[in-house]
Amino acid sequence: MGNPKAAMIVIGDEILSGRTRDANMHHLAGELTKMGIDLCEARFVSDDQGAIVGAVRAMSDTYDHIFTSGGIGPTHDDITADCVAEAFGRSIDVRDDARALLEAHWTARGVEINEARLRMARIPAGARLIDNPVSIAPGFTIENVHVMAGVPNVFEAMVASVLPQLTGGKPLLSQSLRIERGEGEIAGPLAALAERYPELSIGSYPFQRDGIYGANIVVRGSDGAQVDAAMAELSGLFPA
Repeated sequence: MGNPKAAMIVIGDEILSGRTRDANMHHLAGELTKMGIDLCEARFVSDDQGAIVGAVRAMSDTYDHIFTSGGIGPTHDDITADCVAEAFGRSIDVRDDARALLEAHWTARGVEINEARLRMARIPAGARLIDNPVSIAPGFTIENVHVMAGVPNVFEAMVASVLPQLTGGKPLLSQSLRIERGEGEIAGPLAALAERYPELSIGSYPFQRDGIYGANIVVRGSDGAQVDAAMAELSGLFPA
């Protein structure tokens, strides 16, 4: 049996417009790699109800874990919680435990807990809360979908809350070799190497720098001995 498979849904018009640069996928990919969960797909969707509901339904049926980022704040365009509830046919309302967290947080700061802030306590029926030690407003997990904030430091804190609850597989190992030859020259030997090691991922990432053309070859896999063997062959094919 292979590693569990995951996907990510990044939600927000500000990402798709180019106004905000996404950092959350990069962070999540690194953390999942460490624990042997393979991130297989990332989908970027706008703040559109149909797009979010459709993505959640399609991807939750395909992968073991879905991670979403964005759209769970206090404003009118934060519709992710409602969309996830719709995707699973669940009701959604302000939940007492989530409300208590927010009330304690804002009351301690002398801030009124108004209707907008209470939007962040609206949780689909049957969901489990995801701890948010940064700004208190929780995320939630419903079935295999983990719904988290888009603000990077809050997203990272929520990821740290969720991952210990998941079962991983074999961590992905990787090694790389810089080859100062064009891809057209190395493509044939690389293809043959990949055929000899079907359980490994062998990627070629070209560069051009200071008039030098070449590629960084990255070998990835969960079997350290195979990665070492493939790298040894690679070094023999293209000695420095």
